[in-house]
Amino acid sequence: QVHVVESGGGLVQPGGSLRLSCVASGFTFRNHFMAWYRQAPGKERELVAHISIGGSSTSYADSVQGRFTISRDNAKNTIFLQMNSLKFEDTAVYYCRRLRFSDTWGQGTQVTVSS
Repeated sequence: QVHVVESGGGLVQPGGSLRLSCVASGFTFRNHFMAWYRQAPGKERELVAHISIGGSSTSYADSVQGRFTISRDNAKNTIFLQMNSLKFEDTAVYYCRRLRFSDTWGQGTQVTVSS
């Protein structure tokens, strides 16, 4: 059974940084592209970033390009999202999931950007 646990969210001021983590289990992690998604209040969930199997290829939504960095550690079944220069509009619940799979969502981790 696929299971993910996201962590690392919190309250941060505009311009600040956070690093999110996601530990996955229930599948062969190193064989799958992984992704971060987010859902802001009143909005649909959106794809933020994804990373290839070995980590050499990444892709980002235009809204976070140049500010966020996705990475992975296949030995620890973990992906990360380094978020820098955070903006008010980055406030959302952040989730991880296998890319292109309809796995059950984890509980997510809340990121709030506020002064």
